[in-house]
Amino acid sequence: MSDRSDAPTSVIRLADYRPPAWAVAHVALEFDLGIDRTEVLATLELVRQADEPIRLDGEGLELLELHLDGRRLGEGEYILANGVLEVGVDGDRCTLATRVAVRPAENTAFEGLYLSGSRDAGFLLTQCEAEGFRHITFYPDRPDVLSTFTVTLRADKARFPVLLAGGNPDGAGDLGDGRHWARFVDPHPKPSYLFALVAGRLERISRDYTTADGRAVALHIWAEADVIDRCDYAMDSLERSMRWDEQAYGRNYDLDVFHVVATHDFNMGAMENKGLNIFNAKYLLADPDSSTDDEYRHVEAVVAHEYFHNWSGNRVTCRDWFQLSLKEGLTVFREQSFSADMNSAPLKRIEDVSLLRRAQFPEDAGPLSHPVRPSQYSEINNFYTATVYEKGAELVRMLAGHLGHQGFRKGMDLYFERHDGQAATIEDYLGALGDANGVDLAPYLAWYGQAGTPRLSAEGRYDEGKRRYRLLLRQRTPASAGQPNKQPLPVPVRLSLFDASGRALPLRLEGETQASAVERTVVLTGAEQAFVFEDIDAAPVPSLLRGFSAPVILECEYAPRELALLLRHDADGFNRWDAGQQLAGLAYDACRDGEPAGAAVAAWADALAGLFSDAGIDDALLAELLTPPGEIELVERQPERDPERIRAARQAMLRALASAIGTDALRTRYDSLRAQASAGLDAASQARRQLKRRLLDLLALVDANEGKALAAAQYDAAPGMTDRLAALATLAVTAPAAAEAPLAHFRERYDGNALALDKWFALQAQLPGDGALARVQALERDDAFTLKNPNRVQALLGTFARTNPTGFHRADGAAYRWLADRLVAIDALNPQVAARVATAFNGWKRLEPARREAAHAVVAELAGRKDLSRDLTDILARVALG
Repeated sequence: MSDRSDAPTSVIRLADYRPPAWAVAHVALEFDLGIDRTEVLATLELVRQADEPIRLDGEGLELLELHLDGRRLGEGEYILANGVLEVGVDGDRCTLATRVAVRPAENTAFEGLYLSGSRDAGFLLTQCEAEGFRHITFYPDRPDVLSTFTVTLRADKARFPVLLAGGNPDGAGDLGDGRHWARFVDPHPKPSYLFALVAGRLERISRDYTTADGRAVALHIWAEADVIDRCDYAMDSLERSMRWDEQAYGRNYDLDVFHVVATHDFNMGAMENKGLNIFNAKYLLADPDSSTDDEYRHVEAVVAHEYFHNWSGNRVTCRDWFQLSLKEGLTVFREQSFSADMNSAPLKRIEDVSLLRRAQFPEDAGPLSHPVRPSQYSEINNFYTATVYEKGAELVRMLAGHLGHQGFRKGMDLYFERHDGQAATIEDYLGALGDANGVDLAPYLAWYGQAGTPRLSAEGRYDEGKRRYRLLLRQRTPASAGQPNKQPLPVPVRLSLFDASGRALPLRLEGETQASAVERTVVLTGAEQAFVFEDIDAAPVPSLLRGFSAPVILECEYAPRELALLLRHDADGFNRWDAGQQLAGLAYDACRDGEPAGAAVAAWADALAGLFSDAGIDDALLAELLTPPGEIELVERQPERDPERIRAARQAMLRALASAIGTDALRTRYDSLRAQASAGLDAASQARRQLKRRLLDLLALVDANEGKALAAAQYDAAPGMTDRLAALATLAVTAPAAAEAPLAHFRERYDGNALALDKWFALQAQLPGDGALARVQALERDDAFTLKNPNRVQALLGTFARTNPTGFHRADGAAYRWLADRLVAIDALNPQVAARVATAFNGWKRLEPARREAAHAVVAELAGRKDLSRDLTDILARVALG
């Protein structure tokens, strides 16, 4: 089921927002569930708010009956056209009832009510964000219509023994004809996008939980029988999340039961439906044999994210979809803070900024750039982006830094108190934070309305006679579509100054009477501003944007020796890593320009070699420091993108690093880590595995034969998936022939394990070179591959197109044409998945001329088609503009 682009479309503008003409005081839903046909009776208690007829959204519905205040309406008494049901009403209150039929088994778009899995063994479930509820029944399907829900489910008991919906259980029983029923009541008003139901054969694990305010809550995680034993870690994560939210934000859970359900057929990562979270199985299932350390952390983070939505998204929701980051950016920030408390705060910050630079910065620099709060959209499904989520979280982080820990908590308390049960805006959020602290945060609103990544340039000058250091900061944001002129933004810059020995200096700004801490935050509010520091004995080395205090690109003319000093001595874990990334960028430039023996390469490699011999450095941090920017990030360092040249230069600098450390030192450290191999999930065990992988890759670069032998041995002896997958990846890249047998073994070992097989597909999709396309095409013929499963499509096609530059960006354009054909096929099944894969064409204008011409031809041809979905058409139209 999909909606083609010849269906009526329009541009939705924030400036055109109007409150709903009718409120829904209460909605009662009754489902007679079936795989081929489900009937839905919706009874809406409506209250007039404006002098307009009732207009209800509905798509793909078969209207069976329509009643107004108990009277059945004939065809001439309503209008049904272009996805809207319109009914004229004279009074200010009425009850409108519709009975419709939907066909779950035909719904391959996974939006609304659909079947997950096979007809015989699968189960029914819903996905309603952003506009999926209109595929279930006629309703004012917008987030500012909040209503209480009563839901009654009826179904064949043998086929659907488990019946779930959001809210508290309110009765269940048999119907006497082999069918049964269950009722759920949600006392908290919610928008339709938070509705959910699940029906089928599922098993569960359960735990009792008592909230900080004394409520007894039953926690249930549901999954199919063959994977229910992989849900224990998610349950532990849920309990940790609930306790953390009580302590960090004073937020308690507010229903008697909390359900979480896993499915392999899901377009998103997970969904925060009130009382009934639905998860893509990849973010819920975990066990050492088939899950990596990263996946364990992701399970914990996503479980927390969806739970935290109970307040930042459910109890206080967004007024319209332009305010999407109000719930998503805020909740990502809350999730990141939780993960930092549960694990390592510096490593979490490195992970978050790496993702921002890898995913959001390129988005901001290409034709898909948009503000955190866009001013218009054609298809809201295409705005669930890194800009809304990750950049949105960075804006919340800036606000939290501005207010301080206690001030931010006061602001959040007021926000939840003031807007509980309401649909709010970004202005409401800033207003609550500001009012609680007596400050005006309105200047930060510009961050939400302006697209693009600001560039912050820093220039320091030292006056030896006056013992002064003058730091001049300037900002500029490149023009973007619809925004040729950018205004200055408030940019908080946390900084320290270091002397030549690596000691942080006490800081006294001009006009102050005495020095204070060794770290300060200054705020650049205009296009440029100078900050003068007194009593500085010698020219210092500035450590800027500590903790990544603002989502900007820093432009500072550091000498290699200065970055090496920060890499060795900076106490801020993030800035220490970032100094290494900047130094690696200079080393890359030298290798790209044919100077692999230059000063930048030597400074980078020697600094890391020194850290390598430091017994006091954490294994996980060392692994991060030994990892330079990836090929996608390095694109920013050249005017035109030549993937083969980028990869060659990056490999050259890595070989220089391995040589500087020395093969013997690498091998000795690797052997020590190998001797401690275990499947433990403690931080130390995970850190050892992370470092071991980096060392194996470096060893394979300088001695392919030894690397091959070590990787093969590690694969055979691996106690868990992290070591096993790392060894397989190293083998596949450095010794493809030797990797064939382990790849076949992996495929056989995990046959039937969907999430493990996704890793098998993704690993091979990332293998570089001209042969990559043929490999991916061969993998499409594997029995386990299907275009109907979003995870499988993303694992193979998405991974190849987005993370394999040398494979996807072939000089002959063959991969572009291949992907275009696949996009058309996927679009016929699932428009949301097709649109997300199509974003791989973002940035085609940055390619070198031959590739640029080939990519543009394919994008232009696709964009000109009239038989594609609204989702895909919207992405292609924007990408085609370049």
